[in-house]
Amino acid sequence: MADLHILVDAADEGTRLDAFLGTQASAPSRSACAHLIEAGNVAVNGETCFSKKYAVRAGDRVALDLPEQDEAAGEVIPQAIPLDIRYEDDYLIVLSKQRGLVCHPAHGHDSGTLANALVYHCGIEHLGTVQGEDRPGIVHRLDRDTSGLMLAAKDDDTQRDLQNLIRTRTLDRRYIALVHGGIALDAGTITTGIARSTRDRQKMAVSDDPFARQAITTFRVLERFAPARGDEGYALVECHLYTGRTHQIRVHMRHIAHPLVGDPLYGRGKPGDRANLGLDRQFLHSWHVAFDHPVTGEHLELADTLPWDLAAALEELEDRSERLTPAGEEIVPQLF
Repeated sequence: MADLHILVDAADEGTRLDAFLGTQASAPSRSACAHLIEAGNVAVNGETCFSKKYAVRAGDRVALDLPEQDEAAGEVIPQAIPLDIRYEDDYLIVLSKQRGLVCHPAHGHDSGTLANALVYHCGIEHLGTVQGEDRPGIVHRLDRDTSGLMLAAKDDDTQRDLQNLIRTRTLDRRYIALVHGGIALDAGTITTGIARSTRDRQKMAVSDDPFARQAITTFRVLERFAPARGDEGYALVECHLYTGRTHQIRVHMRHIAHPLVGDPLYGRGKPGDRANLGLDRQFLHSWHVAFDHPVTGEHLELADTLPWDLAAALEELEDRSERLTPAGEEIVPQLF
């Protein structure tokens, strides 16, 4: 992602957001900016803005995330990549993404992505393209090595409606993470700004920059594991996302000094070492989603067990368990 930060001056007050962005030297056309707004790539004063008709005001801080363009990228070709579909109808899909699968084509990943698999499964004409022609069906993203439940949309209206559920915080998304150290509190809320790191453009960071986007994560401790030689113990937590910033859980847990086990960007030690329980990817799994279907009104609630590598890491800690918390007694049996 390339970031564009703009401070609105008095001369532009009252201009529609898409028109305002379209006049910026480093931004794409007005129509392209309108698509970026609908895709959730624009924030005003730290909050994602999905309305291209929003009238900017003097002093507004507008942040635009410009996806990196791969000159070699073209039409998303269908590829027969297995999909673990948990729910499907004429409007949307809920699937469990395997680790290692990139969500859509990008620099260095022009094929072999979830988008390629969706085009093969549905046909490009039966997928929403609000996020762009190179991201058919994609409603929200999971990091390449984060596994678990995510949504895809089969038409533009459903895609917009599902993104609106995310914006209004009514699409309930919960993740399971194993972190370093014993968290003292049973529950907590982390509220910060998040922006791209000024030191490493591959990373995000907690930031008080005026253009940083607000990020809110709540967590509940499910189980604690006692320290042993070479580590400081661990905590199994459920994280609830109220916003969907890049690397949000990974950044927030590092911020409170409890980084995810195995995390190659924000973690401790080296991936695969003993303190990381042999994991070479972050212990992060999208285990639960709940929402009202935007077309039928049906309430959908799905849960996903842990994949084998994360389950094996927990089994290695079984003898060090300090008992389940009340939340853990409810949730942990559902993870296996």
